[in-house]
Amino acid sequence: MTISLKPEHLKRYKDLVWLLVKYGRSDIISQAGLDTIIPEQELPSPAVSPKVDELPHDLEKLGPTYIKLGQFLSTRSDLLPPQYLEALSRLQDSAEQFPFEKVEEILILELGQRTTREFASFDPVPLAAASLAQVHRAVLRDGRLVAVKVQRPGIRRRVIQDLEAFDELAEFLERHLSLAKRFMLQATVAEFRKAVMRELDFRQEAQNLIVLARNLRDYDLIVVPAPIEEYSSSRVLTMDYLEGRKLTTIGFTEPLAAERSKLADHLFRAYLQQIFLDGFYHADPHPGNLYLTGDGRLALVDLGMVARISGASQQKLLRMMVAIGEGRSEEAAEFAVELGEKTLLFDEKRFRKEISDLIIRYQRATIKEIQAGKILLELLKAAGNSGIRFPSEFTMLGKTLMNLDAIGRILDPSYDPNAALRRYSGQLLRQRIRKTVSAANVFEMLIDSQDFLRLLPKRIGKIIDLVAENRVRMQANVIDEKYLMTGLQKIANRLTLGLILAALIVGAALMMRIRTEFTLFGYPGIPILFFLIAVIGSLALVFSIVIHDERAKRMKRPRDEDGEK
Repeated sequence: MTISLKPEHLKRYKDLVWLLVKYGRSDIISQAGLDTIIPEQELPSPAVSPKVDELPHDLEKLGPTYIKLGQFLSTRSDLLPPQYLEALSRLQDSAEQFPFEKVEEILILELGQRTTREFASFDPVPLAAASLAQVHRAVLRDGRLVAVKVQRPGIRRRVIQDLEAFDELAEFLERHLSLAKRFMLQATVAEFRKAVMRELDFRQEAQNLIVLARNLRDYDLIVVPAPIEEYSSSRVLTMDYLEGRKLTTIGFTEPLAAERSKLADHLFRAYLQQIFLDGFYHADPHPGNLYLTGDGRLALVDLGMVARISGASQQKLLRMMVAIGEGRSEEAAEFAVELGEKTLLFDEKRFRKEISDLIIRYQRATIKEIQAGKILLELLKAAGNSGIRFPSEFTMLGKTLMNLDAIGRILDPSYDPNAALRRYSGQLLRQRIRKTVSAANVFEMLIDSQDFLRLLPKRIGKIIDLVAENRVRMQANVIDEKYLMTGLQKIANRLTLGLILAALIVGAALMMRIRTEFTLFGYPGIPILFFLIAVIGSLALVFSIVIHDERAKRMKRPRDEDGEK
């Protein structure tokens, strides 16, 4: 088997092959014929039990695109086992800082002026350096303190070249491996490309900051830095500088400890609104992206990674999470099936059993062991094992909730997110209802109603024509039409007989007021006869129903027993 790959991509292919071999997937390499790319002496020894914790470190060594690939794969529970997802969720996006001269070059190219003219001061030592950019503290001419995020020089070109190699390799693997085709490797790489290119455009992050700040304007204890558009571009993002400390550096004995529970509840409620009401949420709330400001508020920073959930999924997702929290496994399974996409391998019985076992374990857990994100990821894993495919946004949501659980416990170790979810679910549902009756939605419903009323006479005319021409048909897809028609006939006969008996009783009651010479038991004879006929007929009908149903049960029982055997 031969392959034709671009020479400039050779190193990238070697890196990917090296990773697959080290982590026990040398079978993919040999089946696809990629073992010829790297000399055998350069390949690592395939580990019988690879050390999963080494994977984040290996990705960091390979460069920015691989770090982003690891972060992306940490949201794909359908591609990787849980232990790999957990390891990748701890992937640290940090890198060496690049020289200040390069920062000035990029600022001149993007903003058109040197830093000395645009800023009153600009700290050459970065506050933080990540794989795609680094952040500097500066002061504008009007005295505002700002944080300036500058993209790494040449990073866009490097990422694009890496993505081209990934595309080419994914296409090759799909042509030669059924496994790659089953997991839709090319579509996965395309989704990854879209996410990375969006993160490389800082204008998108600026818009994310604006949207999130607007959505959370009613939360006094949460602040989002505002972007400064005239000092921003696709490679430079200037925003308000929020003075604060990372949550991991805050001690439990500080005076603010009394406010911890309030902060945790405020943050969790804000995320519930983002996820279940707005459908737009900050998808990377790890402790490094949240600061406690000097005035006791929580600052959300770094909105390069956001996620969206469609309105149709929000209510079902909320009700599923509440059902899990209240131990209603059947309802949780129903909502999960509606949210996911059933494949040909879907095993409903297995899925319901796994959900039931998950909820039983969850009900026995203590508050410290309860993690909403972990529960959601386990549910997604059970769905994948049972043949249900969920969009990657749901795995990202699980990761977000896991980070949120960790932050909640840093702020208040006794905080119970499950109780908060139950407490605020009713409020969220009411807000969703109010949102659906907004002016725009009402106007849309009026337009739909107008179309319905406009077409209604024409549709009614068609139905009347079909009835008049005797072309109305009813179809029923059943296993045995003969027994169905016999059963319907029996039902019709019993209903008819019941109506006749009821008419006899009503008629006899009306005739009791008419005096006649013919009497029975001192009453008019004809009404009494009608009553007697109705009584006899009713007893006969009851007897027939009881005898027939008992006989049907006896006939059904042997058939059921034969089926079980």
